[in-house]
Amino acid sequence: MLVIAGAVVGAPLRYLTDRAVQARHDTVFPWGTFTVNVVGCLVLGLLAGAVTYGAASHSVQLLVGTGFCGALTTYSTFSYETLRLAETGARFFAVANVVASVVAGIGAAFTGAALAQAIWA
Repeated sequence: MLVIAGAVVGAPLRYLTDRAVQARHDTVFPWGTFTVNVVGCLVLGLLAGAVTYGAASHSVQLLVGTGFCGALTTYSTFSYETLRLAETGARFFAVANVVASVVAGIGAAFTGAALAQAIWA
């Protein structure tokens, strides 16, 4: 039930964030998907650190990590949008999407873990 509850919030937030962010950018780059994925990585890093330092329980991990972040982030849309960029000739944007998403996602996860350490260690 915790996973479902988290997903009930994460899924519509993903859609609404994607639409709001993408509407503000006049480019083929998928800024909406990029944003939700990086934010999800930050939250997961923070959560992982909170669990490590005993500040979050297994229940919170299920609610926020699996439910909320699982519904908020989207590897399938990232993959599809990258493929579409490459197929339509926007190869620079396809490569930029892959590189930026991986670098920013890992950076956000490390940042979240560092924040957790600063707060709870």
